[in-house]
Amino acid sequence: MKIIFAFILIISALCSTIGVKAQTYEDMLKRSYEYADSGALPAAEESLKAAMRLEPANKFNFALLTNLGTIQRRQGKFEDAEVSYSAALSQRPEDALILLNRAELYTEMNEIFKALADYNKLLEKYPLHEQALYDRGLLYINTGDHELAQADFNLIIEKYKDTFLGRFGYAILEMARGNYDESEVIFNYLADKVPDNARLLEERAELYYLMKRNRLALTDINKVFAAVKEPTAEMYMLRGRIKLAQYEKESAAVDFKTAGELGYDKETVERCIKESF
Repeated sequence: MKIIFAFILIISALCSTIGVKAQTYEDMLKRSYEYADSGALPAAEESLKAAMRLEPANKFNFALLTNLGTIQRRQGKFEDAEVSYSAALSQRPEDALILLNRAELYTEMNEIFKALADYNKLLEKYPLHEQALYDRGLLYINTGDHELAQADFNLIIEKYKDTFLGRFGYAILEMARGNYDESEVIFNYLADKVPDNARLLEERAELYYLMKRNRLALTDINKVFAAVKEPTAEMYMLRGRIKLAQYEKESAAVDFKTAGELGYDKETVERCIKESF
């Protein structure tokens, strides 16, 4: 959605403000949109670069750089994506969307303090930005700063009465604190409202695994696999652990191996595979 929005914004502006010379620039934008929409990410990347080479001083290039960073990120080109997002921020240093994208990238790169710096900068200007508060809260959970995470989720719930993110964050927080019953109550409440939410089902599967309720865990994680097009390494690892807990060792080993092929930590994968035999 972020890519689509940026293209619509730019193309509509180009149509009204740029003359005949820019049609080739505009054509590159349209091509990049079409390639991205069809999943041809390398072609989308090259089209964006071609557009910016045609008009390096175009005032809309900050948005192209943002889209370029996202396309590179989706291809796993994290260092290239960082360069693109940073170049976009050099033109729009307080842009919420660009800061959010780079913070998410840093999180994927496990550069937690860099991610927090971007979220903090964003929230200085937009203190009630729901997504940024939620994302920062999750990072605080990962760093063990549970009180700070709770403060972010509280702020979301106070501001946005029907928030999904605030309550979902709280469920993850209570799970991290070991308050499994409280976490389950929140997950079940949210699942009644959005029963097909894959992220919710994945987190609840994790909870059920921790609670040693493995049949429920396997039911949830299998629903996730049925719902998503490209299961992540983390999903395969979780399903493998659940299967291993149910003594489905051969099937668990297959999931662990697939997780390794998708980039999961090699030592962890090898240890889990050994436990399967």
